Amino acid sequence: MDNSELEKSKIHITVEIIEYIPNSVVIKTILKKTTGNISVMSFDSGEGLTEKTTPFDSFIQVIEGQADIVIKGQSHLLKTGDSIVIPAHASNLIRPNGRFKLVQTVIKSGYE
Repeated sequence: MDNSELEKSKIHITVEIIEYIPNSVVIKTILKKTTGNISVMSFDSGEGLTEKTTPFDSFIQVIEGQADIVIKGQSHLLKTGDSIVIPAHASNLIRPNGRFKLVQTVIKSGYE
């Protein structure tokens, strides 16, 4: 995982911020603050994330490919341009259908 932030005041092509690495899930930090973070992720074919829960809402935006986003056992097929909010404390997992990229935004404030 690359924790260095993206260069500020520069135009970026979102889908090109991150590359695919064979047999890997890659995470690149766009912004990281104590109140939340924005990351871009790439999934090579056959890769995914196991089921987890997080204490914060997560906004997921698909920027390339498609995947099943499973929230509390319910599957949602998202394609390029689609987005979904994963509620805080909801079990979830990501099952890509081939190579896949997403942007994830997590806001940590407001849960006090």
